[in-house]
Amino acid sequence: MRARIKWVEDVLFVGESGSGHGLVIDGPPEHGGRNLGPRPMELLLLGVGSCSAFDVVHILKKGRHPVADCQVEVRAERAETDPKVFTRIYLHFTVTGKGLSPAAVERAVRLSAEKYCSASIMLGQVAEVQHTFEVVDPGDS
Repeated sequence: MRARIKWVEDVLFVGESGSGHGLVIDGPPEHGGRNLGPRPMELLLLGVGSCSAFDVVHILKKGRHPVADCQVEVRAERAETDPKVFTRIYLHFTVTGKGLSPAAVERAVRLSAEKYCSASIMLGQVAEVQHTFEVVDPGDS
């Protein structure tokens, strides 16, 4: 894998992924930014959340479970002193599907957390990572 980061001005950067996708990365005004894009540590949270969601949806679809939606809320706590690494990361999955089995969702989340999500497993080497989930049946609303 590869990526390229190009400094534009102040604390504004443009990143390009190895697959050719671009992304603006910026800082807050108090650090000289204009708030034009996510912060680098936010990108880590987006990465771990999307990596895990990818796995969960893939596992459920492969098992032919009726998954209709998957959302992941990611929260993190950071150390108070530099380097302000993540110390705890919480991923909460809300998975929707008519007649979707909670056991199937639990299995998919567990497999992602323990076997497949490279980002979660890697970050778990330096931070406590917790995964929780809930299943929503659209017929229950």
